[in-house]
Amino acid sequence: MDNVISRPLSDDYLEDADRELVARAQTGDRQSLEELVIRHQPWIYNIAVRMLYSAENAEDATQEILMRVVRGIHTFHGESKFRTWLYRLATNHILSFKKKWAAADPCYSFEWFAGDLDAVGLSEIPDPRTVPVPVEILIEEAKMSCTAAMLLCLDGRQRLVYTLGEIFGVSDSVGAEVVGITPANFRQILARARRDLYTFLDGKCGLVKESNPCRCPKKIRGFMERGYLKPDKLQFATGHLRKVREVASSRGGELIEASDRLYAALYQDQPFVEPPRELVRRALASVSLDPPN
Repeated sequence: MDNVISRPLSDDYLEDADRELVARAQTGDRQSLEELVIRHQPWIYNIAVRMLYSAENAEDATQEILMRVVRGIHTFHGESKFRTWLYRLATNHILSFKKKWAAADPCYSFEWFAGDLDAVGLSEIPDPRTVPVPVEILIEEAKMSCTAAMLLCLDGRQRLVYTLGEIFGVSDSVGAEVVGITPANFRQILARARRDLYTFLDGKCGLVKESNPCRCPKKIRGFMERGYLKPDKLQFATGHLRKVREVASSRGGELIEASDRLYAALYQDQPFVEPPRELVRRALASVSLDPPN
């Protein structure tokens, strides 16, 4: 995967390789289309994970996006950057995704989320002999799944902007290009998302304030009982994941208040998830690559 992670959402991303691959793919070159899709698939999938939370929903959305890309590659005429065309297509599709809830809307309110956390209660850490993975891994999974689920309290636009701007460190100019808004609007939405998330964390999360009641280790048993945490089916804390910081762009000289930086670090420490490889194969198998007459 090292040759795949090309940071397509960074300010200094070079479009030349995309343009060459697109040109060849539009002539029916299957290998070039596969290379193009593989180049961007991890980022599309990781946006989908933050927007939709569950791996199943993220895989479904990513699969649908990849199919739209391979089927619609001939409709890209170069009026914009390929990156803009691709990620706007992807984010619009994710925002319109609907299963048990509509991704454009909040899944929960912060009030409901707080009440649910309280209802789980605090309990002793499980006996290491009773779980299939080290307890330390379960603690990480609890932390990451809780903070990821917390994003669902934001509406879809806030969640998208926060994912791009805070988790992946995308600049306001690139983020605005992807979302289809102005840089000023991107900054405003990001500021509101930060305020809402960090106000909640400030009042509940023991990771950011020692006096707060919520403690990841003491929530493990309750999360397992409710089915929120499945030791035999970890979504985040496995050995096949990358840290976001290892693949996302540098934050440059942007200044963040110390408290905000602490809260943001919870999300920037989440892993960059490697998507299932079969999503690309399925997408390519769904279409003939013969160029239109």
